[in-house]
Amino acid sequence: MLYQLYEMNHAVVAPWRAAANASRALWNAPINPLAETYFGRAITAGLDVFERVTRRYGKPAFGIHQTEVEGKTVAVEEEVVWRKPFCELVHFKKKARVKQPKLLLVAPMSGHFATLLRGTVRTMLGDHDVYITDWVDAKQVPLSLGQFGLDDYVDYLIDILRVLGPDTAVMAVCQPSVPVLSAVSVMSDRGDPNAPAAMILMGGPIDTRRNPTEVNKLASQHDIEWFRSHVINAVPIGAPGFMREVYPGFLQLTGFMTMNLDRHISAHRDLFWHLVKGDGDSAEKHDEFYDEYLSVMDLTAEFYLETVERVFIKHQLPKGEMTHRGQPVRPEAITKTALMTVEGELDDISGVGQTEAAHDLCRNIPQERRQHHLQPGVGHYGVFNGSRFARQIAPRIKQFIRDNMPA
Repeated sequence: MLYQLYEMNHAVVAPWRAAANASRALWNAPINPLAETYFGRAITAGLDVFERVTRRYGKPAFGIHQTEVEGKTVAVEEEVVWRKPFCELVHFKKKARVKQPKLLLVAPMSGHFATLLRGTVRTMLGDHDVYITDWVDAKQVPLSLGQFGLDDYVDYLIDILRVLGPDTAVMAVCQPSVPVLSAVSVMSDRGDPNAPAAMILMGGPIDTRRNPTEVNKLASQHDIEWFRSHVINAVPIGAPGFMREVYPGFLQLTGFMTMNLDRHISAHRDLFWHLVKGDGDSAEKHDEFYDEYLSVMDLTAEFYLETVERVFIKHQLPKGEMTHRGQPVRPEAITKTALMTVEGELDDISGVGQTEAAHDLCRNIPQERRQHHLQPGVGHYGVFNGSRFARQIAPRIKQFIRDNMPA
């Protein structure tokens, strides 16, 4: 019912948005003598902020068309090289003959689209042959195509790693750290020759009992039925996934926003004054960030609930109780895949020590093929994006991959 109310609210607001757009065009018109006055800019700014906060944001584009390789600009094109109902594997193909290590970026399936890692892709692309998991919005997947749970997620990763082959480095950003570690464990336990050469886990919830954050505490304070009754809704009529049970993107966004509500209110207030003052650069940077931040996707109910229960409530992986298709997941079976973990000192989603816990589980990886990096002064998003990632974290990851690739 909540999802239907959300859709009805959007429909009710639509005429007001249309009126705001029309009024904004009038006040921005060059022939309007008041357009460049303080009064005119204030009205235009107010209409602009109203339009942005009531807009329905779609899936953004990666928009990566070139990169620099050894000092030369090389054109890049996106191609889908593998596809299943809930995921596409996107390859950032360089239009040049260059041999580079293959890098699989596993984007989080936690509300935002894979384009949240656009900066990560750009940073790694010059030195690697980059692929990324582009997860599909659950409301776009017809119910007839089946369900998608945590075991399916692991199966997808195993399939992708087999497509890419053994000379691949896999980088999991946040939430996928658990399924990536599970997938590599299963492949290693089976003696699969396509197990990756290196695995980088970044800001992930391997063991949320360590230094628990507010997000972790929320999960521990409720049983799984509480989450089922409070956040799971059926996709309303009109979408391809009609009647599929999902954790809606708009509810996830509400959770993201309320964690730092004062900061978001302040940011939109600043946007208003930047527009009034004609500060185009600041307004543009604000728009770029929120175009991405406000673009959210639905998750299947089974994936969300299984992740909450198995990772955040029962802590199955660090307790040695995690299974895949009924078989034990054994990180100690990993012996040939190198392991690097990365954490942010100020991470308020995955606390310090939660990702590093992977080293205790993967006890049979040789010490010389392990590395842990704690980055001072960054929060959760700074672990995989931004200037400190590009200058201080990414070079370490690139070196780790070079050191652990087959000769």
